[in-house]
Amino acid sequence: MVTTAHPLVASPAALGTRVPAVRHLGPNWYACVMGTAIIANAGATLPYRPAGLRTGCTIVWALSAVLLAVLLTARAAHWIHHRDQARTHLLDPAVAPFYGCLPMALLAVGAGTLTVGKDWIGTGAAVALDTVLFTAGTAIGLAAAVAIPYLMVTRHRITADQASPVWLLPVVAPMVSAAVGPLLIPHLPAGPAQQTMLYACFAMFGLSLLATLVMLPLLFARLVTAGPLPLALTPTLFLVLGPLGQSTTATNKFADFAPGVVPAPLARGFLAFAVLYGVPVMGFALLWLALAAAMVVRARRRGMGFAMTWWAFTFPIGTCVTGAEGLAAHTGLAVFAWLAAALFVFLVTAWAVALTHTLRGTISGRLLAAPR
Repeated sequence: MVTTAHPLVASPAALGTRVPAVRHLGPNWYACVMGTAIIANAGATLPYRPAGLRTGCTIVWALSAVLLAVLLTARAAHWIHHRDQARTHLLDPAVAPFYGCLPMALLAVGAGTLTVGKDWIGTGAAVALDTVLFTAGTAIGLAAAVAIPYLMVTRHRITADQASPVWLLPVVAPMVSAAVGPLLIPHLPAGPAQQTMLYACFAMFGLSLLATLVMLPLLFARLVTAGPLPLALTPTLFLVLGPLGQSTTATNKFADFAPGVVPAPLARGFLAFAVLYGVPVMGFALLWLALAAAMVVRARRRGMGFAMTWWAFTFPIGTCVTGAEGLAAHTGLAVFAWLAAALFVFLVTAWAVALTHTLRGTISGRLLAAPR
């Protein structure tokens, strides 16, 4: 007996031919949103504020919000029309960790809404939008921090020489929540609600920090025993700066918002912890920055061309900018202000280069083509 499909129900084969441009659009594309939004977040609190900086940051935040909306739509189309490819991404140990980029993109845009976006949309709308983005980003980030390592253990087949900095992406997402969550504290009812938010962010700080400390030795051991990463992956070494800069940012945010929320001794403890933790971690971040930069220069001399991994030069550096800004405020040392300014210049330059190449690759179709 011959049966015919209902005219309103598409067959799987037909679905696979729809929206072909997004078939190979992976979760790594959310790095564009992260790298754009962090410019607004870092520039908003820069110690040196030239004329027009805040307006420029607000424009960049608006661009990141547009990029987020476009990518959410495109990725939804990817899951609807190319579900087979989406499942393949989840089972690919080289791609699955990039699912940590989605929550960080939501959180970064949400933070920008409260820091600079409120200038255009008003405080009330900014708080409402950030609440939605923070809640969604935190929930997805916590889920990814469990689900992706679970897949790595149970479904992915990984050898020691495949250790990669991208493994950090899922476990760093809760650290971003920890760093941006305190921005909502003044907009919560005084008392238990504010305390719960502060301590929840502190718990996510610990969750992410300890998970990062588990991952980093694996990565360094891989570099020492197996040699440099493949050329296209070399920029991902900058991803290590993400948890370092973001954790420093988080501790400084705790110090900013703890007074009046927790008893005075605890508030002073948060301030002391911000400095005692942040200064040595920022020192290690600069050490890693020098090592990663040297590796990138080496790879570039050997023919490293543009790939989406170049976006690793943006968000992680941005977290170091915000970390240095917090240390400048709490130590009063000009050296941290200079460091923040220098890293911000690097951030904007790297963002402009990555964005230019991404636009060219998207228009030509090269970046959306099937991987070779």
